[in-house]
Amino acid sequence: MARLTIEDLKKIKEDYKAMLTLREGGYRAKITVHMGTCGIAAGARKVMEALLDEINTSNVKDVIVTTSGCAGLCSKEPMATVEMINEAPVKYVQLNDEKIRKIFKEHVLNGRIVQDSALVMGSETAY
Repeated sequence: MARLTIEDLKKIKEDYKAMLTLREGGYRAKITVHMGTCGIAAGARKVMEALLDEINTSNVKDVIVTTSGCAGLCSKEPMATVEMINEAPVKYVQLNDEKIRKIFKEHVLNGRIVQDSALVMGSETAY
């Protein structure tokens, strides 16, 4: 088997990223609730339940909700990342059910970042 080059890895990453990209006419937002062991211990399940309840109550159909493992910032859990079309992702920290409901209403529905819960805006890259 041939060895992968850096260029091969970049291509794989870009292909995967393109597959998951939010597109016009499809979903306008993706919310990832970080549910590693540390997140669950800190209350991520309640955050997820509140988020899903808020989406159902609002009857919103164009938002994807996913989960991920640990984001590496255990002391900041529970955490969630909000990705909107054509905007940099925003990582929110130290969440509870009230904060995620506010983030959903303010950021996802109205496009205003909730500054008091936001840790960082932007995305990481390995190259």
